[in-house]
Amino acid sequence: MSSPCARVRRVGLFGGTHGNELSGVLLVRHWQQDGAEIQRPGVQVNPFLTNPRAVERCTRYIDCDLNRVFDPESLGRPVVEDIPYEVRRAQEINHIFGPKGSDDAYDLIFDLHNTTSNMGGTIILENSRDDFTIQMVHYIKNSLAPEPCPALLIEHPSLKYATTRSVAKHPVGKYQT
Repeated sequence: MSSPCARVRRVGLFGGTHGNELSGVLLVRHWQQDGAEIQRPGVQVNPFLTNPRAVERCTRYIDCDLNRVFDPESLGRPVVEDIPYEVRRAQEINHIFGPKGSDDAYDLIFDLHNTTSNMGGTIILENSRDDFTIQMVHYIKNSLAPEPCPALLIEHPSLKYATTRSVAKHPVGKYQT
């Protein structure tokens, strides 16, 4: 269980994990040009375009789904010439924002996505025992009220997540229809 008093000092805002999901891409590009609205005293906020080649082609991915290759096997693969682009990109992201599972990893990563499902603005969590993200979701839901903001918990006791956001100590996905 995480400490409810843990201080968040570094936040990653990811867009473009899937290159054809443009809301996060547009927000990240906006914040990279003018980050005033996301900056807070004592917190480093890094807007980051996760899969620039896929964004350039406006396709979900180039070789494989970037949101499925943050597992130990992919992150530990030797970098060779024929390594899939997204596996190499996952290793780069892990180097910048991690390493995954370490004390040096970013505190929080928001991974911004689009979906064609009728989910509205939905927050995705991966751990029901993470006090920080539970409190954060409560705050977000109260701040947006009366607008709905469902939270979806994707948790399985024997499953290790390999998502882009899983590099952070507190991974959060945000989906918008």
